[in-house]
Amino acid sequence: MSESTTQPESASDRSHRPFDIVVYGATGFTGGLVADYLMRNLPEGGAWAVAGRSRVKLDALVARLSAEMPDVPAPGVVVADTENPESLADMAGAARVVLTTVGPYLEYGEPLVAACAEAGTDYVDLTGEPEFADRMYLEYHDKAVASGARIIHACGFDSIPHDLGVFYTMKQVPEGVPVAVYGAVHADAQFSGGTYHSAIGQFARLRQAARTAKARRTKEGRVEGRRIKSVAGKPHHDSVLGRWLVPLPTIDPQIVLRSAAALESYGPDFSYAHYASVKSPLTATAGMAGVGALAVGAQIGPIRSQLLKRIDRGAGPSESRRARSSFDVTFVALAGGRRVVTRVCGGDPGYTETSMMIAESALCLAFDELPALAGQLTTAQAMGDALLERVERGGLTFEVLST
Repeated sequence: MSESTTQPESASDRSHRPFDIVVYGATGFTGGLVADYLMRNLPEGGAWAVAGRSRVKLDALVARLSAEMPDVPAPGVVVADTENPESLADMAGAARVVLTTVGPYLEYGEPLVAACAEAGTDYVDLTGEPEFADRMYLEYHDKAVASGARIIHACGFDSIPHDLGVFYTMKQVPEGVPVAVYGAVHADAQFSGGTYHSAIGQFARLRQAARTAKARRTKEGRVEGRRIKSVAGKPHHDSVLGRWLVPLPTIDPQIVLRSAAALESYGPDFSYAHYASVKSPLTATAGMAGVGALAVGAQIGPIRSQLLKRIDRGAGPSESRRARSSFDVTFVALAGGRRVVTRVCGGDPGYTETSMMIAESALCLAFDELPALAGQLTTAQAMGDALLERVERGGLTFEVLST
């Protein structure tokens, strides 16, 4: 299997760069929440900047942040545009870590990944698009290994609760034995317009995504001496959780399995299945029918256009709505004759917790002692315990329910 390598010494020393973190897309809804979080949580002596296309909007954001927190140093401002590769190269060269909230990533993301891989700059995003992650691996993994960049996708609700949730669960099971894990997610929240637009885009490109995934599997190869397997699963009532589980076709299981392939601590034989958790079979059936209808509609141009018009990808819910939102992911692991049940839970997944998680990912890369790895990595592989501690301090709860 293709592996990340240690960072070249010349690429890993980026202390001369003016900014520890640059937030690209800071004037959007989620980007603004990330900016609020970093304004409150950047360590003393750290330097950061907000970035986007409009200098006017960026200046207004900085003015708001400074008015709300006058005792905190204001961030810098970087003007950059996805359609201007030179501006992205300048931004990447000025930062140790670039955090981007600009999606859908299949449409807007590649030029920034290219710039960071070239400059040896760490990169984090919020993508839930498997095709984008696979394409970026094929195109830029080797370049990132050579430059020392760490390219880490899915640093929000996709997929930190699932990736770090399994990482946490594996600490509770016996070592060196086969492990079968399944995760079940339940959320009461309004998800982002960006997530909706990304999902429609993915449904429209199922064939292309399958080809890209196959090409990535070929390049990565098999894990030597270990077995890592995805389990598709079927809709069923789960006696352990007392709920109906429905297979959930998200990027999360792919991230979990790549962490399992990279981390020998996951054992010699690891499998993972991923579900949505619902209360009744009627809810399960309605959910599957709705996803199916979206998938079919996304294949047809005029219908896809109408679907995309339904939700503004830059909009978000009110603070009061976010305050009422929550999520939980429960994991059941069968290992060495034992059953271990764990849970990750938090508040509003689509915005509040997502902005915290990606901000803490960037802070972790910028300021924590981490394994000397480079290339396209997962959150568990690149940051592991350090990020787990950070997101717990940020408000997520990781707990063992039974052993």
